[in-house]
Amino acid sequence: MRKISILLFVFFACFTHAQNISGIEKDNIVRIEEILASDEMEGRALSSPGIEKASSFIENEFKNIGLSFYADLKSYRQEFKIKGKTANNVVGVLPGRSKAEEYVIFSAHYDHLGLIENGEDKVYNGANDDASGTTAVIALAKYFKENKLNERTIIFVAFTAEEVGGFGSKEFSKSIDANKVVAMFNIEMIGTESKWGKNSAYITGFEKSSFGTILQQNLAQSNFKFYPDPYPAENLFYRSDNARLASLGVPAHTISTSKMDVEPNYHKLSDEVNTLDLDNMTEIIKAIAISSKSIIDGSDTPSRVAK
Repeated sequence: MRKISILLFVFFACFTHAQNISGIEKDNIVRIEEILASDEMEGRALSSPGIEKASSFIENEFKNIGLSFYADLKSYRQEFKIKGKTANNVVGVLPGRSKAEEYVIFSAHYDHLGLIENGEDKVYNGANDDASGTTAVIALAKYFKENKLNERTIIFVAFTAEEVGGFGSKEFSKSIDANKVVAMFNIEMIGTESKWGKNSAYITGFEKSSFGTILQQNLAQSNFKFYPDPYPAENLFYRSDNARLASLGVPAHTISTSKMDVEPNYHKLSDEVNTLDLDNMTEIIKAIAISSKSIIDGSDTPSRVAK
C-alpha cells in the first residue's frame, strides 16, 4: 500500500508539473523580449518610427496566435489622438464560452523613453520597463488560445503612452463597460528578481480586493508566491495602467518584481535584455497563467475595488 501511494504521489506530482508548464516556453519568451527591446525599436517612444515597429510586431503576434479584434475595430489597433498626433493601443480578444459577457484583461505597456541625441548608447531599450510585461501578455495569449481554458472572454492589451501619463489605458477604459470586467492582470517589470528572490512577485493594491488572495490560493501547491506590494510609499497601485479601471471599481492590479527602492536600471539606458533573468521571468509568466485559472474559467470572481 505504501509503495502504491508513493507511485501515485509521483504520478500526480509529474502530471501537475506538466500541466503547469504546457504552452509557455522560454525560447518563445526570449524571442519576443529580444525583439521588443532591440535597438531597432529605438526605445519605443510615443509617435516614433520605433513604436510603430513595436506595434506592428505585437499585431502580427496576435494575428499568428489567432486572436479576434476588439469591439467594432477592424484591426488590432485602437487608434486615438494625443496632442494632435495619432497613437494606438494593440488589442486582441479570445472569446469566452459560457460567460462571454464577462471580461478578464491581461495588459502591459509597450511604449518607453525613446532615444537620446548623443553618446555611444543612445537607446532606452526598456527591456524590463515594459518589454517584459508585453512579452508576458503575448505569451499568455498564446497559452490561453492553445489550452482553451477560458469560459470568460479574455482581452489582451498592449497600452501606449504609459510613460507620458497613461493615455493609452485612459482611452481603453472609455471603450469598455467596467461593470463587465471581472479582473485585470496588469504586468509591469517582471524581468528581475523580486526582493524575496526567485519564484516570487508582488501585487499592487493587494488589500483593495480579493484578487491577490485568489491568486495565492491557486498557487498553493506550487513553489511560487505572490506577496502584497512591499513599497507602499511608492504608491504603485496608482502609477501604472491598472489605475484607470481600478478607479471604476474593477479589481485591476499590477503584478511586478521590480525592487523600486534599489532597481539599478529603472529608466536608464542600461535597461537591456542582458540585465534580465529570463529563466525566472518565464516562471513568473507560468505562475500568472496558473494563478488566473479559476478567474478565467469562471469559478472565482474577485471582489470589487471601492470607488
